[in-house]
Amino acid sequence: MDTKEVGEHLVALKVMRLTKPALISPTIVTCDFKDLPGNILNNYLKDDATSVVQMETLAAGQFLLLPQSFGNIYLGETFSCYVCVHNETTQPVQSVSIKADLQTNSQRIPLSTQQNQSPVMLDVDETLSDVIHHEVKDLGTHILVCEVTYMSNYNTLASFRKFFKFEVMKPLDVKTKIYNAESDEVFLEAQVQNITSGPIILEQVSLEGSHQFAVKSLNEDGDGQSVFGDVTLLQSQESCQYLYCLTPKENISQQIKLMAAARNIGKLD
Repeated sequence: MDTKEVGEHLVALKVMRLTKPALISPTIVTCDFKDLPGNILNNYLKDDATSVVQMETLAAGQFLLLPQSFGNIYLGETFSCYVCVHNETTQPVQSVSIKADLQTNSQRIPLSTQQNQSPVMLDVDETLSDVIHHEVKDLGTHILVCEVTYMSNYNTLASFRKFFKFEVMKPLDVKTKIYNAESDEVFLEAQVQNITSGPIILEQVSLEGSHQFAVKSLNEDGDGQSVFGDVTLLQSQESCQYLYCLTPKENISQQIKLMAAARNIGKLD
């Protein structure tokens, strides 16, 4: 994202989220030189950065595409972005500094590593940049606030702020069902669904029992190996079911009233 207020500020602010680049295939549109467009389309292909010299009408394969927007950000991901201030004038700019904060629904988090450093001078076409990393721990709307301060031509401090809004969504949807057996055992079925746009590897899914129940996982075979294999890979919108058996502890099972009140069976992690 690129921001500059023409005629007001001496520097331009550029912000780009750092993510894995996507693959893009070149679009080849051409025609015979005798057709109505003539050589317009062919000349356009020659200027295309993805075309091969002298073979512009042949698709050379896929190319890496830089992020065009903030895109989707999911809970638990590390938000990374590149913040850059560029001097696009014909004269040096004094006392340039960057400040970046992340505003959530509950707090404001300072992010920039440049905040505790002294302002610098930017010569013509020079840049001041910063790479920000932050693990996202809250759902909902987040706002990246970038503030640039510099010395104007009138020897007074000038500054401007830009705001970049993005949503943090949950990556997994968990649904549970509880079955009560006649033997006082409780069976918990947990369905974990990947609701992101890409694949997810589940490193561990476990149930931590409360002080009233003992937990036994029913997701291993006789040798103690996971029934899902060494790696639990969920493609987008795929789900996986986990089953647990909870047995009430002896002091609970002997008292009917305590059994009826034992609603806190544990926490799924």
